[in-house]
Amino acid sequence: MITLKEVHTKKDLKTFVKFPFRLYKNSKYWVPPIINQEIKTFNKKENPVFNDAEARLFLAFKGDEVVGRIAAIINWLEVKDQQQQKMRFGWFDVIDDIEVSKTLLNKVLEIGKNNNLEYIEGPVGFSNLDKVGVLTYGFNHIGTMITWYNHPYYATHFNKLGYRIEKEYLEHKHAFVDIKRESFARIQEIIKKRYKLKALYFKKTKEVMPYADRMFDLFNESYASLSSFVAITDIQKEYFKKKFLGFINPEYIKFVVDEHDELVAFGIVMPSYAEALQKMNGKLFPFGIKHLLHAKKHSKKVTFYLIGVHPEYQQKGVHAIIFNEFYNTFNKKGIVECIRTPELADNIAINKIWKNFNPVTHKKRCTFRKDIA
Repeated sequence: MITLKEVHTKKDLKTFVKFPFRLYKNSKYWVPPIINQEIKTFNKKENPVFNDAEARLFLAFKGDEVVGRIAAIINWLEVKDQQQQKMRFGWFDVIDDIEVSKTLLNKVLEIGKNNNLEYIEGPVGFSNLDKVGVLTYGFNHIGTMITWYNHPYYATHFNKLGYRIEKEYLEHKHAFVDIKRESFARIQEIIKKRYKLKALYFKKTKEVMPYADRMFDLFNESYASLSSFVAITDIQKEYFKKKFLGFINPEYIKFVVDEHDELVAFGIVMPSYAEALQKMNGKLFPFGIKHLLHAKKHSKKVTFYLIGVHPEYQQKGVHAIIFNEFYNTFNKKGIVECIRTPELADNIAINKIWKNFNPVTHKKRCTFRKDIA
């Protein structure tokens, strides 16, 4: 018999966060989160997303053994402002027992029904800066700091329970030597002159800070047309700056401004922390921070996190300026591989700008949906 327990105590929350550590204990490809950071994600005093969203966390048990977990999420900005009557779920992990999946998902359906919502979709987080999707292809590739990993049976469970694919995401990678500099080097000079643009180069994180809020504003503008986009609020900006900027080398942040110093495009890349996080096994201290700092300085792999271009400058070749800046930095750093985070399969524009780099699709993932009766 499977029973559910809602998470209310610090002890239960730690159990919720640590369950995947047991589930993926022997996996060479799962990348552990930082335990304390995961706990803070669900702390209403720490995470300002709870000003506009709510989450209920559940653990599934067989007897005294934890066999699954799930977060039932409602983003009220999405429901009220965008009129998307969606019940979200995320942080979904289970043993290979479809009854466990059914019990957890039925609880989410119940909460959605009680809130008069129309359908559930997941796995997703609170916003577009959270992890997304069930991995369906590429199980023999190591994960990243900003994606979920899962066993192959997850998708099978969803299919058998009557869920259908809602969105598909692709993940690509390419070798640095495959970057065709001639595809953007000349045109980026033309674009700079035509639109009176310039690229900014940073050596210290404090130099980035005056532009950080404008970057989030541009993120909202440039991604607004994508499906299920939920804008980042002003109060969330501070939270994400604290959460992410410490992991990014300032020279991996590229901004493009116009003649009035207005931000028109940005690119953010992170060093690959996957191997460092595996060595840390969720703990920053006493030695975890050492692994992170080493990866930040010496990793020869990078993960493209975000690229945004103001709507007025889209389809005008501005991305070539960003690529040129990254090329110069990667060449100095001796980068050997570039990895892209999940991108919607139907995002034709993003695929076009990478086409000359010989990209390889090494992972696929999707979200699943079911109508609430």
